Amino acid sequence: MHPMLWTGSLLALSLVGCAAQSPAEQTARPETVRICQGNVCADQHRSTTTFQGTPVDAEAERRMQALTQLAERDPRAAYDLGMRLLRGDGVERNSYQAIEWLRKAGDGGHLPAQVALGRMYLTGVEEMGADPAEAESWLSRAAARGDRESQKLLKEAQAAKQDEQRLYQIRDAYRKSWGSWYYSAPYYWVWSSSGWNLR
Repeated sequence: MHPMLWTGSLLALSLVGCAAQSPAEQTARPETVRICQGNVCADQHRSTTTFQGTPVDAEAERRMQALTQLAERDPRAAYDLGMRLLRGDGVERNSYQAIEWLRKAGDGGHLPAQVALGRMYLTGVEEMGADPAEAESWLSRAAARGDRESQKLLKEAQAAKQDEQRLYQIRDAYRKSWGSWYYSAPYYWVWSSSGWNLR
């Protein structure tokens, strides 16, 4: 049988099956659903819960909530929360939130947070690339307060920032000159009525 005829026959049979059902039967929900895991399928009652998430440690959740509330008021707690999020200590790792809490601590004047942010922006963390200008900003704050490590890292951040500016200038000059060679570059193949031909 031709595939189009076969498909048409199946469609006709399904429509006949629907027409044979009353409207109530067509909208009724069956009491079971078919659940398949790999090659094994089984009918389960609709009220059965199939999702099994990781169990929640209520005590750990309570401790983290208390630390978060404390971190809103105390830069040291914001630093602790940021470091816990960065390490995944008692909480799921989240570098974005870690940086946000460390920035809150750094803006609150917490020296270790300022140094940590300077290091992180100098070297980059996970998906976040290095940002020498931001590193310089944080390390300048810490260096102004007499932190020797920050004074040393500040020189590295300033050198990296200058290198980044030089690279930007090279890329910018390249982009500006790119158009000139782009329009003058020859084609090797040209289209004619007989197709593509080599010049």
